Amino acid sequence: MNWQPPPKPSEFAENRLIEAILDERFPVGTTLPGERDLAIMLGITRPTLRETLQRLARDGWLEIRHGHPTRVRDYWREGQLAVLVAMVQRPDQLPPDTIPNLLAVRLALAPVYTAHAVSRNAAQLVEFLQGYIHLPDTPEEFTTADWQLHHTLTILSGNPVYTLMLNGFRGLYQTMGLRYFSIPEARSASHQFYKDLLVAAENVDPPTAADIVIAVMTQSIRFWEKVERHEV
Repeated sequence: MNWQPPPKPSEFAENRLIEAILDERFPVGTTLPGERDLAIMLGITRPTLRETLQRLARDGWLEIRHGHPTRVRDYWREGQLAVLVAMVQRPDQLPPDTIPNLLAVRLALAPVYTAHAVSRNAAQLVEFLQGYIHLPDTPEEFTTADWQLHHTLTILSGNPVYTLMLNGFRGLYQTMGLRYFSIPEARSASHQFYKDLLVAAENVDPPTAADIVIAVMTQSIRFWEKVERHEV
């Protein structure tokens, strides 16, 4: 049996404050309770609270000014990438339109790193995609396979920044992928995408590979809208 160690007090406090901001117990633009009261509410010491608040301020959740109450920032406009990573680790608390916005970003990035992967490492990509020809037709298999493909594409692109960015969304990818690939048409479209991408890689054709990605990513946004409307 693997026992999970309890979170550190600062980690506990950070998680509780982020959750309170996301569910608007502490809405954007409001101020937090005073340090003494907030420490009591969280059940932590004031030094631990100060450490937590400084970290949240660094990431863009809070604004700390000497002599003034701590303000909740507009994290969409003032936050850093760490804010987005923290948000996607809490899929039940995601603000509206977060998933469509993330899909739009993926639509902008995936064609680029895919084209680079085909240009730089077509032979490795061909070998990898050959394992996708007879993919079992289940949401679980497609969720895992799709993540592994995009992770591999970012690595083969030669730009590790793409991989680091993608890694930040792994948990959300797994959770939402199961919902997305519950649609048979989505699995069918992705399977065709894998086969078409294999041909583009065999031909070492980066522009066609990028076009294939654009087409399937555009279609995936429509499929996700179907999920959101509870039509599956």
